[in-house]
Amino acid sequence: MGKTKKIIMTVEKTSTGFSAFSEKYAIFTTGQNVPDLINHAYEAVRFYFETENITITTNDIGFEIDFEQFFKYYKVLNAKFLAKKIGMNASLLSQYVQGHKKPSRKQTEKILMGIHQIGQELSDIKLLQTV
Repeated sequence: MGKTKKIIMTVEKTSTGFSAFSEKYAIFTTGQNVPDLINHAYEAVRFYFETENITITTNDIGFEIDFEQFFKYYKVLNAKFLAKKIGMNASLLSQYVQGHKKPSRKQTEKILMGIHQIGQELSDIKLLQTV
């Protein structure tokens, strides 16, 4: 078994779906939706390292998306709501979302924690069925 590597794939929204690329390696792929893109990225990364005897698992591949791309895709998540939820100035978060400012590492972690918290809350909800 060969060495393992950590490969970061940058995700972007395109007019036909999504693309992902690595800045460190010559790896690029596309998908019509996020699940397709992730599957294609796993295949592309494994194919790239196939001849080098390097073992690649799903844990070795990370996906990153900037705030502007994230909020463009996940339109259901309201930036103003998120800002209130995490105690951040809504206009500052809006500047991050629009790409006018780049958040610090601490701000990025705060935003990401808020997004994860909202995601957890949504996954815990059970809707009542009406008959």
